[in-house]
Amino acid sequence: MFENNNKTRHGMALTALLTLSGLAGTAWADAYEDAAKKWLESEFSPSTLTPEQQMEELKWFIKATEPFRGMEINVASETITTHEYEAKTLARAFSEITGIRLRHDLMQEGDVVEKLQTQMQSGKNIYDGYINDSDLIGTHFRYGKAVAISDMIENEAKDYTLPTLDIDDFIGISFTTGPDGKIYQLPVQQFANLYWFRADWFERPELKKQFQDIYGYELGVPVNWSAYEDIAEFFSKHVKEIDGQRVYGHMDYGKKDPSLGWRFTDAWFSMAGAGDKGLPNGLPVDEWGIRVEDCHPVGSSVTRGGATNGPAAVFATQKYVDWMREYAPREAQGMTFSESGPVPAQGHIAQQIFWYTAFTADMTKPGLAVVNEDGTPKWRMAPSPKGPYWEEGMKLGYQDAGAWTFLVSTPEKRRLAAWLYAQFTVSKTVSLKKTLVGLTPIRESDIESDAMTEAAPKLGGLVEFYRSPARTQWTPTGTNVPDYPRLAQLWWQYIAEAASGDKTPQEALDGLAQAQDTMMARLERGKVQPKCGPKLNEPRDAEYWLSQPGAPKPKLENEKPQGQTVSYDELIKSWEQERN
Repeated sequence: MFENNNKTRHGMALTALLTLSGLAGTAWADAYEDAAKKWLESEFSPSTLTPEQQMEELKWFIKATEPFRGMEINVASETITTHEYEAKTLARAFSEITGIRLRHDLMQEGDVVEKLQTQMQSGKNIYDGYINDSDLIGTHFRYGKAVAISDMIENEAKDYTLPTLDIDDFIGISFTTGPDGKIYQLPVQQFANLYWFRADWFERPELKKQFQDIYGYELGVPVNWSAYEDIAEFFSKHVKEIDGQRVYGHMDYGKKDPSLGWRFTDAWFSMAGAGDKGLPNGLPVDEWGIRVEDCHPVGSSVTRGGATNGPAAVFATQKYVDWMREYAPREAQGMTFSESGPVPAQGHIAQQIFWYTAFTADMTKPGLAVVNEDGTPKWRMAPSPKGPYWEEGMKLGYQDAGAWTFLVSTPEKRRLAAWLYAQFTVSKTVSLKKTLVGLTPIRESDIESDAMTEAAPKLGGLVEFYRSPARTQWTPTGTNVPDYPRLAQLWWQYIAEAASGDKTPQEALDGLAQAQDTMMARLERGKVQPKCGPKLNEPRDAEYWLSQPGAPKPKLENEKPQGQTVSYDELIKSWEQERN
């Protein structure tokens, strides 16, 4: 345990204040409590706690941080609205309430992963804590470079763990739990990729009649990919123009860029139905197409029992290519993730199959073409449609779970101080307000709060989705992926070959599957993962694996069954019935 020799040191601003005023002894604690009261009154409302309960939590932080006062702690996260709130508001509040100077750096997601990798490989402390995606759970579990938070809570952090942390209240804790049952990361924000559509257009009588006449069924929320494709064709090829504006039935992005890989690793294949049943991820074959046996990855190529280049994945990739070329604005082909994100808000997109709820805050701003004068949205979000290979019991989409991660290479005292800040950012005192700012909920109690009920009408279905039993089918990348940073780098390079038309989807995915297997073979030879490292299967005839139950699945005779839709109102009612 670290030496407790910093109890009389204090944060820079507070030290100056107390020196000037001549305060000493118990007055120190009074000053920190004054800071807590100030923040409580000015910022931390609403909360699921009473003001008295909030103050008790803040008093706990004041007491628990005594040994760390005067330290400067550095943490890093990607730049999204939720983390901007943490960096600009919560870090300052924590510093004033505790006397620990907190520097919360914001950067691109790729830069966070790069610095995390560098620290893991070099053993040199760069940051005292990281908020990185739970997609790295398989990496952290296997390398032994990350401290298991559940171990830390039981041991060195026992006296520095918030009594009201309430792990069971976190809706994403299964995403950050390894096969050994240990919690490796603490969720700090979550958002899902869902189906997005212009509810106002879908309710126009003339459009509903036109769709019925052409396709023989109701215009509504698509249940399957067949209906999504029909709706995309309808708006792009038949409707073409609404209120004098050219409209499109689909939106996507296709530029050769790292973000193109996210488009696919973020559950695109599972939406089509390429993997196996199982939550939070398919077993033995997950949505990346990687097969595991006894926790060891054994291959991603069909010839090794994987599904990365199987018929379902090829189908999904072909649809991605076809839909973007046929039904999206021409400029989508040259866009990245960040460039394409704001496009639906411009008012000429009818639907999007792959839309992140992280855009909710930006999509509800007054004055936008997709927002009514009263502040309610003209659009709604709903569950993603299912591909023809999808089966009940499979995951249906992706949910990003940014989570606090601490590395073994960080000195214990610095790690514990960062752990205190991490808990502050997810504490019940601040979590509901943070959820309303960033709209990336992490706690069941916040989701069920009166404040969320009040906000629901202006959030386009976000609250209804997170309150529904359906949300459990949206999960991050799981533990089958042995080294997320290295393998994720492969995806965008090979998918780009299909997006550009340089190769067929089958050719591009054959290359990707082989590249993944080559990388996993390198990990196996190097014996760099102490537990559950790759042990590749020997290749055998693809037909052997395609004839086995589950993934990889043989090609369907009919990959476009009859389109099915459901009314949005009926969908919401069904969720409410399942909750009751």
